[in-house]
Amino acid sequence: MSPIFIFIVVVLGLLAVMGIVVGVANDAINFLNSAIGSKVAPRKVILWVAAAGILVGTFTSSGMMEVARNGVFYPAQFSFPQIMMLFLGMMLGNVLLLDLYNTLGLPTSTTVSMVFGLLGAAVAAALFRIADDPAFTLQDLSQFINTGKAMVIIAAILVSVALAFFAGLLFMYISRLIFSFRYAAAFRRWGSVWCGISLAGILYFALFKGLKSSGLIPASITEYVGEHVLLTLFCFWVVASLVLWIFQRLHLNIMRITILSGTFALALAFAGNDLVNFIGVPLAGYDAWQIAREAGSESIMMDGLAQPARADFLLLGLSGLIMVLTLFFSKKSQHVAETELSLASQHEEEERFGSTMISRGLVRLTLMANHLWSGLVPARVQRAIDRRFEPLPVEERSAAQYDMIRAVVNLSAASILIAIGTSYQLPLSTTYVVFMVAMGSSLADRSWGRESAVYRITGVMAVISGWFVTALGGFVIALGVTALLLWGGWIAAVALTAFCAWLLVRSHRKTPELKQEAAAREPLEGAETPDEVLCACIGEVCATMQEVTRIYNRTLVAVFKENRKVLREMVQSSDRLFGEARTRKYGIMPTLRRLQRCDIDTGHFYVQVVDYLSEVTKALIHITRPAYEHIDNNHEGLSKEQIVDLMRVNDQVEAIFVKINGMLATKDFSELEVVLEMRDRLFETIVEAIKSQLRRIHDDPATSTRASVLYLTILNETKTMVLQARNLLKSQTYFLEHKQQAAG
Repeated sequence: MSPIFIFIVVVLGLLAVMGIVVGVANDAINFLNSAIGSKVAPRKVILWVAAAGILVGTFTSSGMMEVARNGVFYPAQFSFPQIMMLFLGMMLGNVLLLDLYNTLGLPTSTTVSMVFGLLGAAVAAALFRIADDPAFTLQDLSQFINTGKAMVIIAAILVSVALAFFAGLLFMYISRLIFSFRYAAAFRRWGSVWCGISLAGILYFALFKGLKSSGLIPASITEYVGEHVLLTLFCFWVVASLVLWIFQRLHLNIMRITILSGTFALALAFAGNDLVNFIGVPLAGYDAWQIAREAGSESIMMDGLAQPARADFLLLGLSGLIMVLTLFFSKKSQHVAETELSLASQHEEEERFGSTMISRGLVRLTLMANHLWSGLVPARVQRAIDRRFEPLPVEERSAAQYDMIRAVVNLSAASILIAIGTSYQLPLSTTYVVFMVAMGSSLADRSWGRESAVYRITGVMAVISGWFVTALGGFVIALGVTALLLWGGWIAAVALTAFCAWLLVRSHRKTPELKQEAAAREPLEGAETPDEVLCACIGEVCATMQEVTRIYNRTLVAVFKENRKVLREMVQSSDRLFGEARTRKYGIMPTLRRLQRCDIDTGHFYVQVVDYLSEVTKALIHITRPAYEHIDNNHEGLSKEQIVDLMRVNDQVEAIFVKINGMLATKDFSELEVVLEMRDRLFETIVEAIKSQLRRIHDDPATSTRASVLYLTILNETKTMVLQARNLLKSQTYFLEHKQQAAG
């Protein structure tokens, strides 16, 4: 057996591990977000419930492995070398595609990426076979490819998106009419019946969707249930309602039970049905290698892959363990989850997406339709409906993105749709159903108000379009990579594997940035009382000013040394700092509401602090970006005279910032006038530096124009930055003084 095929088997094994990591990071949104969004339990409890579902579901996935072996192409038409290159090309392209989506924070379907990746790789292998064998022509492509599978996946996208969205919208609208946002009284009367519907769908989903291929349920029962779906659901509903009624009388929170059960069921079905997306191809590659090794020939045709797969429970258990570890430790899974939570949130917060002409047009059409509908519905009825959808006052809301009523709707609607769709062999995608149900329920719950609708519609459109791009991208990338592998042989296999490894390492080096972004949002989100908010605000201001000092100093030193690498890092750091300041500025309303419980004047000065902080970071960007562009374009560096002037300015700026940071940290503003004097001396130094540069330009016509522009830009933006920093310090002083007066 050639060493290249042993190398491919090893690489496929490593890619299987990476595929599980990036796949779970993307698909965790399917079973975590309802529980996390409603804060039904601590995050660790939710993760442990999902982990239990994953471990149970992992051992039920063997029946799904046939998809990777022979579901998209006919293996008997390919030789062993061709099939190994096909599998390697598909896995390289698939891992890179999913990792890209995770980095962007967009959920997508691992089923679509696998199937279309296999389709693209199979087309490349088929074209290679057709070109190599005169007996075949392009018209014979259907002998190699199972095109019906691709059509089923395309239908799944369209059916899942529309059906799930309207089902979530309808279920949520009816549920909110029944319970409203003040649901305690109505829930005591009807809660067990309503949660019984949800739990019935969840149980049916777990048993006959998640465990359908496990062999734990007798075939006769599965067949009977498949023929009597509605009757089975009705029986489950009666039993579940009775059990929940008993639990409710025992003062147990039956919504918490329902949500955690739904999380377990979705995690079980995810592991049972989607594990094939991650390890199915590597296992098929290993089986192909075993078949060729036992036959003693590398030119054997791969008709053996058409035989049923043999489950290796050790590998399945190891895969489940990797999935659980990824669930607990992956930062990218949290980044992906934030997208759905932000689009479905009941609270006012900074929107992750902008607006487009299409989203603005849809909002206008909706407003017109709503106006027409309001004219048809009697005013009395309309007022009664509006009262059911009247949100809780801000002071009564929890920190959760939405309440448990909506979480139950999300889980039950998704579970029932997937269960019924599977029973009637309708092509539904788990990712699409879960996401679109959440979007439909948030729309029905009036989370998409006039302040946020245009941005959230853009976000939904971005995610949906990303699903179609997944299919196209998976097909094209796998086709290209497989074609290169078949053309370049072992050299291409080694080179592309190394290139893929480099891209993944480079991508995961950005993960700490995601962690920093999340950490930057945590202090104020976790603050509840005015005192906690105050401490968080002071901490943010101090941390930001310290970072500004560091970036400014390193930027000037890098300009002097013409260090392009450091300047690029400073541009990225200043962009991140400005983004955090912008997020803080647009998320100011919830903070102000908490502060104003104590004193309105305190909130007024906090507005000033946030605004000045944003202006400081903006001025810093206007220094770092031109500096990097100047050096990156290989323009002439600064002259010795310019460097001396800027070093003098830098020393004074550093002294001012050290003084400001010290005062912010100690909350001792007795030396405020000293900072004012230092600022005036700096401005005099800047004026003298500008005059010196003008004299140099006049005396020496050969003076570099671009270097002079950069020099003057740094001086002017430095002046703006220090001015805003001094204003920030002054506002922070008043901020703390008024807080102390209000507390006294």
